[in-house]
Amino acid sequence: MLLWSAVLLMTLLGSVASLMLKFASADLRPTSLLRDWHFYAGGFGYLLAALFNIWVLRHLDLSVVLPLTALTYVWTLGIARLVLGELLTWRKVLGVALILVGVVLISVA
Repeated sequence: MLLWSAVLLMTLLGSVASLMLKFASADLRPTSLLRDWHFYAGGFGYLLAALFNIWVLRHLDLSVVLPLTALTYVWTLGIARLVLGELLTWRKVLGVALILVGVVLISVA
């Protein structure tokens, strides 16, 4: 149970880190970027996700963990809709649903 919670947290951290970098990308001048807390939050989120990834890899096969990282797309779709107001098209939803089917098939095999 702890292992699967770590996988979920790892993928959620990756999505939130991407969101932070999206916010930081509003002004890409180096002086502005280095003063933007979103830039550091995104980097820290990716670092934490990588540490969780390393821990999970100690306990599961790479051929299982790597496909499970695709759960990041599920979180990203929801975050993009809720936080950024992006449109959810049927193609996006279908694509993520197919990714989930693949994740389930790989994780139970």
